[in-house]
Amino acid sequence: MTGPVAFDRTGSGPPLVLLHGLGGERRVWREVVEHLRDEREVISVDLPGFGDSAPLPDDIEPTPWAIAEALDAFFTTLGVDRPHVAGNSLGGWVALELGKRGTVASVTGLCTAGLWSGPLAPKPFVMHRLARGLRPVLPALMRTELGRRAALSGIVARPDEVPARDALGVVRAYADAPAFVATNRAMRANWFQGGEHIRVPVTLGWGEHDQMVTRPRPGAIHGPVRHLVLEGCGHLPMLDDARQTAAVVLSGSDSTRLRTRAADLDLRATAACSAARSPGRSS
Repeated sequence: MTGPVAFDRTGSGPPLVLLHGLGGERRVWREVVEHLRDEREVISVDLPGFGDSAPLPDDIEPTPWAIAEALDAFFTTLGVDRPHVAGNSLGGWVALELGKRGTVASVTGLCTAGLWSGPLAPKPFVMHRLARGLRPVLPALMRTELGRRAALSGIVARPDEVPARDALGVVRAYADAPAFVATNRAMRANWFQGGEHIRVPVTLGWGEHDQMVTRPRPGAIHGPVRHLVLEGCGHLPMLDDARQTAAVVLSGSDSTRLRTRAADLDLRATAACSAARSPGRSS
């Protein structure tokens, strides 16, 4: 479906929203969805200004928290209450922002962006301009191993094995996204903060061969955060190993396991409040 927020919806089970990364679009999850749809109602979303979704209004900076606010409104329109959410890179950051808002049941981040210690320096958009300039010849380039290697080696571990159709989709989405520059600037000027306000279970998966982001600074997110390694994967694990990626997402949104973790969160919060109220305790 195309519109203010474009999405695909399939499967049955607890609702699960999938969020792509910067310069991506919802079809990057296509192979992963095949491993999810029997156990989840899967809603793959194009973030504002990417894929088929309209950008945010001109007076709203496309920060991750502004995107999260727009998605909250979208969930309401769709009639989805407290879905599980999983995101890659920028999508992982947006998922954490949704966790802070308390409007999702769980957060799974894959190679999550924003967990750096402060603003990043501005970066020229050389590769983005190059992709736009090469757009007429991209279909031919992506049919060759050399072309896929040149385009994807920084974001997947095994670019030669990515099907030409998928490679073309990734590069075209990157080249065509109207919100790429503004969203990239907003990301680099900020970092994820307020993790102590998240009261839902968080699972973070990290690509073994990711060249784009590294594991977060200590204390970036408080509470019981589970860290996993996506073996043999780069920054876009969906393209390197769809089955392993789906297994991480299913585990992160498993209701039985999450009830135990949610109870642990409540116990920790109660203990912290009790300690703060205890007389004679110094700070």
